[in-house]
Amino acid sequence: MGERRPVTDRLPTFPWDRLTPYKKTASAHPDGIVDLSVGTPVDPVPDNLRKALADAANSPGYPLTWGTPELRASIQGWLERRHGVRVADGAVLPTVGSKELVAWLPTLLGLGAGDTVVHPELAYPTYDVGARVAGATPVPSDGLTSLGPADVKLVWVNSPGNPTGRVLGVDHLRKVVAWARERDAIVASDECYLDLGWDGAEPVSILHPDVCGDSHENLLAVHSLSKRSNLAGYRAAFVAGDPDLVAELLAVRKHAGMIVPAPVQAAMKAALDDDAHAAEQKERYRDRRAKLRTAFEQAGWRIEHSDAGLYLWASHPDHDSWGAVGALAERGMLVAPGAFYGTAGDRHVRVAFTATDERVDTAVKRLSE
Repeated sequence: MGERRPVTDRLPTFPWDRLTPYKKTASAHPDGIVDLSVGTPVDPVPDNLRKALADAANSPGYPLTWGTPELRASIQGWLERRHGVRVADGAVLPTVGSKELVAWLPTLLGLGAGDTVVHPELAYPTYDVGARVAGATPVPSDGLTSLGPADVKLVWVNSPGNPTGRVLGVDHLRKVVAWARERDAIVASDECYLDLGWDGAEPVSILHPDVCGDSHENLLAVHSLSKRSNLAGYRAAFVAGDPDLVAELLAVRKHAGMIVPAPVQAAMKAALDDDAHAAEQKERYRDRRAKLRTAFEQAGWRIEHSDAGLYLWASHPDHDSWGAVGALAERGMLVAPGAFYGTAGDRHVRVAFTATDERVDTAVKRLSE
């Protein structure tokens, strides 16, 4: 019998653990820390969403893995209304947050040793982790044509991108779909920031007909209500696309007990049926983004991409990634080093603008001192 491999051999160190000493430094500031390192919502959950959750609290029975018919209809309606995407009946599936789906998708699809999972060179670390959990090989690459003979089974795209806020155009996405279809590979598109375009940027779903034509074959899109509706604490997300792939995911998730709680499903429906609260929240983020971007640029930082999403991709001529984290920590501000997201981020930091208005104003003041 072979020896069991410890988690430290199978997976990288959890990135955020490495920020602990910098958080300690920033927290020592007399006026407290301004934490811009994690894109976690800080604004209240809208009242109508909390009411929907509470009204469904008397849920003694097991919820449906597939989601209630009402929730599935709301998902389909939102995709068509907001993003011009019409999916087949049944081709949607609620998930326990989007990170869970990203981490387990290669395993749920039956990938393993000998299979290659491609993800962006600058990327959310969970794409890499998900491939490793399945026993597959993660390959960071932005140039699919350079992959050679690798047996690519899954390609991740992320637009708007985390950490850079970069938006991939229709032509780029169309080429990814065509490349993958020639090789019978699946394309999974992480679209958690799709509603958050800035300065005229208009992110497009991989499922939009301008990208994929009239077929969603071998395509999946992942969406989250964490940012749009302040539901990070509810773990509310969904996946949509190829009906056959969604059915396969549903079958495995039934066996595994991966089910969104019934009250959360009710809150998801309420969130997806209401565009007004999302528009109000976006305006809050727009104001915070504008203040922080101006302050960083006036303090000598360069902002690149950052066309959508909840982050500024920033660099300073005097610092590498970790040096910049340290310099800002000395001023009581915590950001994420670009090195978390790949070697191409070694000169950058990711700045979240999800802090409260008071903390954003504090950051602006400290940058000007």
